[in-house]
Amino acid sequence: MTKAIMIQGAGSNVGKSMIVAGIARALSNRGLSVAPFKPQNMSNNAAVTVDGGEIGRAQALQARAARRDAHTDMNPVLLKPETDTGAQVIVQGKRWDTLRARDYAKAKPKLMSAVLESFTRLAQSADIIVVEGAGSPAEINLRSGDIANMGFSEAAGVPVILTGDIDRGGVIAQLVGTQTILPKEDADRIKAFCINKFRGDVSLFDEGLTAITEHTGWPSLGVIPWFAEAWRLPAEDVMDIASRKGGAFKIVVPRLSRIANFDDLDPLTAEPNVSVEIIEQGRPLPGDADLVLIPGSKATIADLAFFRAQGWDIDLQAHVRRGGRVLGICGGYQMLGKQISDPLGIEGAPGTVEGLGLLDVHTIMSPQKRLAQTRATYLPTGDTVEGYEIHIGQTDGPDCANAWLSIDGRSEGAARHGGQILGCYLHGLFSSDRFRASFLGAEVASTVNYDVEVDATLDRLAAHLETHMDLDLLLDLAQPVKV
Repeated sequence: MTKAIMIQGAGSNVGKSMIVAGIARALSNRGLSVAPFKPQNMSNNAAVTVDGGEIGRAQALQARAARRDAHTDMNPVLLKPETDTGAQVIVQGKRWDTLRARDYAKAKPKLMSAVLESFTRLAQSADIIVVEGAGSPAEINLRSGDIANMGFSEAAGVPVILTGDIDRGGVIAQLVGTQTILPKEDADRIKAFCINKFRGDVSLFDEGLTAITEHTGWPSLGVIPWFAEAWRLPAEDVMDIASRKGGAFKIVVPRLSRIANFDDLDPLTAEPNVSVEIIEQGRPLPGDADLVLIPGSKATIADLAFFRAQGWDIDLQAHVRRGGRVLGICGGYQMLGKQISDPLGIEGAPGTVEGLGLLDVHTIMSPQKRLAQTRATYLPTGDTVEGYEIHIGQTDGPDCANAWLSIDGRSEGAARHGGQILGCYLHGLFSSDRFRASFLGAEVASTVNYDVEVDATLDRLAAHLETHMDLDLLLDLAQPVKV
């Protein structure tokens, strides 16, 4: 019978996603069939699944850790923020609605049936489901109608492991305080705890573990030391995007306010001969960049205005005059064109805005979203490129005649000035080693086998958890799925 266990956090960004990925790989290494599950996620970094939908990037990584294909049932509700107060709601991989936060709170109870349906279906193909919560159960103001933490645990009968982050300090208060503030029936769902991100000698926290157990009655699953190689794995949270110092070849990436699908950067940061610099708002684009990469966006027109507000449009023109290369992916591609038209008001008020004008193309927004896992050919070399498409809008114009990718005989992308300026809709293309080496050029001397390195890092993460976390106790605490 399939069992399940849920990893919740005493706060946001305590490392739940990484722990679930490590547990999935460790249990898979033990010969178990493992499935990850997150009832509700909020992220603009999405992955396209084998069944043609989208889920959070973290669940795709966890699926990879579990050695199975990513499926929409692994993340039945995905929220993709479009403004500070509203988000697109994806249910079982497809767009369901766009709601303001207050309206979504009212809609959550309607979504529990979809969550439980996906969970039950997933249970039919696994020995154990490792569930990831969202945020913290201590946010008791959100408990009514909750589908992400204790609401799901209650509905599905899944016991909880509570994780604290010692790196931010106050971990005893995080854990003990969570138990104190929760209603007793929710506190009783927590069966054990663990501590994440410890730096130094873990034995120095022995008295801390004792104090937590004395106050809560929960056993400890262990203290997990800081996993220094976490940066090698695809990040989901926008807060995890960071510059990475490497070699002399410099790639500059402006951090858009609604940046999306930024996993395009991960293979580049893994290259030892490449430096990736993330440019925050208020800073100019550096004058010594070899390549400016404009990433995807969940709100292209708004981010184009944001781009101009930073003065980055002026910096980009100067970069081009110096002979620097430019690549726009998805929303970044749309921004590089001459115009973006939104006649239906999908991203705001209906109308047309002027683009950056570096590519002679024009984008028309449309409500149909293209979602596809894609294999393309890089036309200059014939290299195979594997990636995914996840976008609204159609782009056309004279520079599309200079397509540099081909997908099943269909031209993709646009180029100008002999390839100095490029745009395309294909995400994930830099994961293809031969393409990445060709694109960066001989002077970079690419040496990374990216997919092999990601899997090796997952194995090292699994070994890390096997050493520092009591996975036998975790398996004992897991309960049979009963929904």
